[in-house]
Amino acid sequence: MKRLELMIGGALVGLVVAMALVSFVWTPFDPTAVLSAPPLQRPGWPHVLGTDGMGIDIASRLLVGARSALYVGVIAVGVAALVGVPLGLLTAQLPRAAAEVVLRATDIMYAFPALLLAILFASALGGSTETAMAAIGIASVPAFLRVTRAGAVTVLASDFVLAARSCGTSRPAITVRHVLPNVAPLIGVQASVSFALAILAEAALSYLGLGTPPTTPSWGRMLLDAQTFLFSDPLQAWWPGVAIAVAVLGFNLVGDGLRDFLDPRLAEVA
Repeated sequence: MKRLELMIGGALVGLVVAMALVSFVWTPFDPTAVLSAPPLQRPGWPHVLGTDGMGIDIASRLLVGARSALYVGVIAVGVAALVGVPLGLLTAQLPRAAAEVVLRATDIMYAFPALLLAILFASALGGSTETAMAAIGIASVPAFLRVTRAGAVTVLASDFVLAARSCGTSRPAITVRHVLPNVAPLIGVQASVSFALAILAEAALSYLGLGTPPTTPSWGRMLLDAQTFLFSDPLQAWWPGVAIAVAVLGFNLVGDGLRDFLDPRLAEVA
């Protein structure tokens, strides 16, 4: 079952990545050309998914939208990991009182989800892709910190780390040689789950006009443009909605599959 989840998730993620890669070299039509074709065309040839209210080919916008979603996800998750993982490793080695201060600070950060942070950033800096990436990345830091710390505390209490300490190995060396490799699978699982959340958050921010600008196709922006035709032409919202669902489901399945595959305790239960 766990292998099936991983395979299905990998196939869905591969589909989204393939869409993004294809968009770099080819799209059926110009995804930004307004009124290049009659608006609100039904799916057919040459517009296989039809056109939107501005006459733009929907299939072309979906392809470029995959690129935007992955770009925001990679940067946001990368920022969260670069900040949260080192803090988690450091917190695991701090005295209990100091670690509690850091953990309580992360609890405060949990009170500011990505959407709220984006609204705050947009009011100060203006809505943009960079604003969305910063908000999503900052909001994801506590998750990486807690996951990394929990795994590091377990590794630091193991016999091989105690043996390394008795041999005079320094703390930085122990962290790099023993702790980080052992918590890397946990970080990978968290990265996959956070990637799905980043794609969903970016779509929500674009829908609210706080993310990707109108000149850059994105799935959230497509939903915003489609709301005018929700009852007269529901396919306008169907295509980007399915794309978001496929991407989020794919990364979540990959995360669940990796967790089940890499955790020996879950393997024993299965």
